[in-house]
Amino acid sequence: MCLIALSWKHHPRYRLALIANRDEAHARPTSPAGADPDDSTVYGGRDLLAGGGWLMASTHGRLAAVTNVRAGPPEGTMPRSRGALVRGFAAGRASAQEALASIAPHAAEYGRFNTLAYDGQELAFASNYPAFQTHAVAPGLHAMSNGAFDAPWPKSGHATRALERWLASPAALDGATDDAALSPLFDALADTTAAPDDTLPDTGVGLELERLLSPPFVRGERYGTRCSSVVLIEDARITFVEQGFGPDGVRLGRTRATFPIA
Repeated sequence: MCLIALSWKHHPRYRLALIANRDEAHARPTSPAGADPDDSTVYGGRDLLAGGGWLMASTHGRLAAVTNVRAGPPEGTMPRSRGALVRGFAAGRASAQEALASIAPHAAEYGRFNTLAYDGQELAFASNYPAFQTHAVAPGLHAMSNGAFDAPWPKSGHATRALERWLASPAALDGATDDAALSPLFDALADTTAAPDDTLPDTGVGLELERLLSPPFVRGERYGTRCSSVVLIEDARITFVEQGFGPDGVRLGRTRATFPIA
């Protein structure tokens, strides 16, 4: 997951609204969003290589998401999978603050990560780069990508503005979640416009790669955006919609679920 925009306690209907793109190698085996085969209370896409997930929700009103942090060359294989943070929290019962604080002793065993955890009451953030940190997320609009939380990257601003516009629309106020109602969000996530060079971050990967990774939607034959997701959490239900993509941005299937919060 490489781009997340969210609204937290900022809307009369949705206590948490989230839109996200997951960027990954197209060859990495993945399961589209669905019920977890080992725990039917958990819903989301699954990484079939390491066994975790990048964005998952549960019928207990929980949600977790993760992105990697781009800071020079990849670390290589690490002892623990970032995706396990997502799957473990979504299936767990600990509070967001407790669960994230428990990562601290072994945080360095994961690849560089940013993660969000929502326990039904509180939303919290944690990262292990440049050192472990965790804090509650303040109400409002936020973005999480491959840098610091709320870093003003061009694609982060694009996504948060699109989410803010949609939340002010009649569709959001009325609770409409069909494809037509959600199309402005998916259209924003599908934007392939590269950012101007003078607005790009410097994450240690070189200007050419910064350019390639700067749009909200990364289109490539071997690496790119694998799915776009919209998750809307109300007091009593969660709506989770995912659009899958193949190499070069070819559209695959769309999955959709609305389930009550137990």
